[in-house]
Amino acid sequence: METATEVLVVIVSITLTIFLLVGIVVLVKILQILKDIKNIVKKAEQIAGTAEAVGEFFQKTAGTAAVAKLVANIVQSFRGRRGKYRKDDI
Repeated sequence: METATEVLVVIVSITLTIFLLVGIVVLVKILQILKDIKNIVKKAEQIAGTAEAVGEFFQKTAGTAAVAKLVANIVQSFRGRRGKYRKDDI
């Protein structure tokens, strides 16, 4: 029985060693993946902040752009009327 016991101990030891090595490799890979995810989240937060700043910029300039377009439309309509009146006068 001593030989059978020793063989079983060796088999169990090898199995545990393999599981330990595989566990360490898996743990290292999981940590690398988590680090990559952390970097991706950080970049996504930066992009979201930039998008938010761009949105605020457009909100601030939307009123100014609307006024400028209104003035441009008024000027264009007066120019169009002058052109029509001049054509009718001729």
